[in-house]
Amino acid sequence: MMVNSLSLCYHNKLILAPMVRVGTLPMRLLALDYGADIVYCEELIDLKMLQCKRVVNDVLSTVDFVAPDDRVVFRTCEREQSRVIFQMGTSDAERALAVARLVENDVAGIDVNMGCPKEYSTKGGMGAALLSDPDKIEKILSTLVKGTRRPVTCKIRILPSLEDTLSLVKRIERTGIAAIAVHGRTREERPQHPVSCEAIKAIAEILSVPVIANGGSHDHIQEYLDIQDFRQATAASSVMVARAAMWNPSIFLKEGLRPLQEVMQKYIRYAVQYDNHYTNTKYCLCQMLREQLESPQGKLLHAAQSSREICEAFGLGAFYEETTRELDARRAELLAKTPGEVEEPAEDTSGVIKMAVKFDRRAYSPQITPKMCLLEWCRREKLAQPVYETVQRPLDRLFCSVVTVAEQKYQSTLWDKSKKLAEQAAAIVCLRSQGLPEGRLGEESPSLNKRKREAPDQDPGAPSVQEPAMPGELCKKPFVALGSGQENPLEGL
Repeated sequence: MMVNSLSLCYHNKLILAPMVRVGTLPMRLLALDYGADIVYCEELIDLKMLQCKRVVNDVLSTVDFVAPDDRVVFRTCEREQSRVIFQMGTSDAERALAVARLVENDVAGIDVNMGCPKEYSTKGGMGAALLSDPDKIEKILSTLVKGTRRPVTCKIRILPSLEDTLSLVKRIERTGIAAIAVHGRTREERPQHPVSCEAIKAIAEILSVPVIANGGSHDHIQEYLDIQDFRQATAASSVMVARAAMWNPSIFLKEGLRPLQEVMQKYIRYAVQYDNHYTNTKYCLCQMLREQLESPQGKLLHAAQSSREICEAFGLGAFYEETTRELDARRAELLAKTPGEVEEPAEDTSGVIKMAVKFDRRAYSPQITPKMCLLEWCRREKLAQPVYETVQRPLDRLFCSVVTVAEQKYQSTLWDKSKKLAEQAAAIVCLRSQGLPEGRLGEESPSLNKRKREAPDQDPGAPSVQEPAMPGELCKKPFVALGSGQENPLEGL
């Protein structure tokens, strides 16, 4: 049996709630800056985490948990290590323990989500589905408490019956958890329903472990002082804030809310410094802008298709350029120190035509890409379809692609951040070496213009894929439920 040797105090704390698509590293660091004592990551599913490998990212000074498709599922850094709680979605004790052991050296605590009411969670027996299976709850929590060195907590919703709720939380307490977060609504209720301060208070009065009150953003919490009022109304040890913190993370600041423009710029700086994917950055900024999404700045954000364009929309273009130069220099320095780890694009590069080019989306027509131009030319010339071979360099996880056309190989000598960008760069090398149009703005490409318009990153002939709703598309109703397979960031209210 392993004893939880590292403790975290849950008394009298201000806590950033777990919010899917919101609780990524930039938001967590921002909340800490503004006074949060503890920050939760977004709920991450056990099966997804068990596919990940832990990678130390020396360029960003982070620890990344990377999926087989090279997507970073969870990213953390030393600054938050003693205050970040890893929340998982699980329905199995052994899987939960395996995830806990995977991340325990990089986080301050482990939490199990037992409150998400959405179908994507409950149909897998996770989230609020666990509330109807106390035996499974007990097994999961007991296994975690005995098997990990970090304090274990859980986040629940109340049951329709107060008596049943009290019975459940006492059983949960006996597992040895360090604290319990209680969302004061039932599984069926939504933010427009009033939060039950009375139910949270009844729980706090019968338990000896700290109770963390959650669910007050809609009815109670508009500013810092409201957090304290909510804590008193629920008799809870601490308060967990979700939507009010998503709208303006400076809610944790004793001196009062900071101007939104200042908060958003600070968030963007963290997003760039820690290489946050621009779609996630864009989503979080849209939640902050809310009713201002139709403003000139909101429209610029809606149109942004890269971190650079987001920075330019908020007057941070120079910061973006400076930061990316610094990161590139750090990559180069690390590569120079570890030449043996560099993976070449191909085993035999003799005869490869090379150029130092990159694909800058802004320089190309929205409907036409170099890959599309190259494929169309090959069809017209009755050549075999271009073949792309792409590799990833282990040290900095950048990509390089070689395209073969008519038995000739073409490659850009510049490495890129994604497989798609690397392939576009290889296509550019081929097209330029042949003197062919590549889809740049102002170029004429009649044969392509006659073809059915396709998504910029989709090859002709590939099956159409419906893109998920982008944050900017939620202008009219920014807090709608997401589509199947995506998780609602507002569950943790």
